[in-house]
This record gives sequence, structure tokens and C-alpha cells, in this order.
Amino acid sequence: MSLARRMQVLHAPDQRMPMETAIKVAFATTDMVHVNQHFGSAKSFAVYAVDPEQSEMLEAAQFGELAQDGNEDKLSVKIQLLEGCAAVYCQAIGASAIKQIVAQGIQPIKVQEGATIKDLIGDLQHEMKAGPSTWLAKAINQHKGPNLDRFNTMEDEGWDE
Repeated sequence: MSLARRMQVLHAPDQRMPMETAIKVAFATTDMVHVNQHFGSAKSFAVYAVDPEQSEMLEAAQFGELAQDGNEDKLSVKIQLLEGCAAVYCQAIGASAIKQIVAQGIQPIKVQEGATIKDLIGDLQHEMKAGPSTWLAKAINQHKGPNLDRFNTMEDEGWDE
């Protein structure tokens, strides 16, 4: 399977959402409105940046045709597209795919039929504000990176080697 089309949304620097407060999430979708695809057979993904107050679409990707059953190669191009994502929302996902994406630090999230991307983003934002679940807290902290002031704090506390 190959990546057939990939569209990245560009913004002027002053219009871009600050990514230091956001996480990237992907949605398996055919219409860019509903999460309506199984991860392994997804024909396309929509990738968004989401923070507690806002969200923006970063990119959309479509995949070429490939035989589905028993073909693990179909997963590699999808997993590669998800690099940097904290989670992927889909209607279903197989055990092999779960193992591979979790190894990349991506949380698989199964949703009910008819779930909309807009509603799922709203739910995610509500969770960010109310107190994130374990996977979300880990994703937020992982995205922040190390605290560069930690050594100054240690010095202020009188810590030394």
C-alpha cells in the first residue's frame, strides 16, 4: 500500500495554533466528518492539532488500494503517517495494529458508528480541561519535553552533586 495523496494545511505564522500546548490526533475517515473506518483498511486519515481551547486540521491523507486480509504491509505506511500523533480514532483495530501503534507511543481509540470528528475533538478538549486520563496525561507530558528550568530549580533548592 502506498500513500496516494497527502494534503497539509498551511497557515501564516500568526494564524498557527501554538503546538506547545497541543497534541496531534488522527481520525480514520472517508468523508472528513465521521470516524467510519477500520484502522487497517482505512482509505484516509484526517490529522488535527488539539488543545483545550481550539483545534485545527493539519493534514489529510489518502491511501492506494491493497488486498486487506493477511497483508501486514498495509499498516506500515499508516503508522508512518501517524508519527507524532498521540492517538488515532477508528471504528475498529486489529491486535497486530494495536501492538504496532502502541509501540510507537500512539493510543488507539475505538469509537461507535456515527461518531463525528467534531464531537470527538470536543470530548477530548473537555477531558483536557477536566483532568486527563492516564494515556492523555502521558501524551501531553511527552509532548512538552524536558523542563529546561529544572537545573535552576535544583540549584535554588541547594542541590549539588
